[in-house]
Amino acid sequence: MPDDTFHWLDVDLIGEELARAYPDIDPLRTGFVQLRALVAKLPGFREEPGHPVNERILEEIQRHWIEARL
Repeated sequence: MPDDTFHWLDVDLIGEELARAYPDIDPLRTGFVQLRALVAKLPGFREEPGHPVNERILEEIQRHWIEARL
């Protein structure tokens, strides 16, 4: 991305960043409230107005995080 930021719809990138930033956290034991907080702490993450997160997006992020750890 031109400005090096990403948002909720960048689920594959977020999964990779979570795997890199939190290697000791098990995504299968991470609830959605904690997952949302971890994503919000990632450098470069910006929540875009009009693009809120929902359970489906968090499920996709979690799936990509699991895959990135394999």
